[in-house]
Amino acid sequence: MELFDTATVLARVLTTGVVMSIEKSDRELPGLERLLTKQTGRARAVLVNSRTAALHAALAGQGIGHGDTVALPEPDAATGRFLNWLGVSVEGRGPAAFDYVSLDSANADQLAELTRGSSAPALVVDLTGLGFGPAAAVLTDDDGVWARAERLKIFGAYDLRTMWTQEEADGSLVPGVQFNYRLSPLVAACVRMALTQAARPATPTGARS
Repeated sequence: MELFDTATVLARVLTTGVVMSIEKSDRELPGLERLLTKQTGRARAVLVNSRTAALHAALAGQGIGHGDTVALPEPDAATGRFLNWLGVSVEGRGPAAFDYVSLDSANADQLAELTRGSSAPALVVDLTGLGFGPAAAVLTDDDGVWARAERLKIFGAYDLRTMWTQEEADGSLVPGVQFNYRLSPLVAACVRMALTQAARPATPTGARS
């Protein structure tokens, strides 16, 4: 994305005064969620502020945590270290607990193609390579996976819909350890612009010879 485009997006978001993900009037996060679900064909999206947060949410959404074992063929070294930190053991056999895709400027237009064969309960999409800071998403068709993953990112006590009333929506979803994995609307806006532009057909320049 060009610097002018980035500046335009940032100015638009800052002008609204909504720069935190807990604001009820935020439109950037829902906008990115809609784009990701449309391109991947998954029903639900959870936006988080790092690759490791997405890995954690993908597992926690399925009720997988310390002391559990998951199937994950050939995880990279960084993923292995993080799962070890979570206390989750990895084995190579069986259906994968999640599928993983990493996007950057070279493949940002290929998200639909890269995820077409995804069949795991959760799909982790690392958006950090697009260049706007750590960002990732968990995509799923399972409402339970979505609800648990969504709850994990905001300290566990409430979700973004019930925190304003301080009424517990579902006590069974509160995780034992609480995290702040919320993605900034500023980052979400830039990521959405980059993905939208990448998906557009290239505009021919100059006259034909």
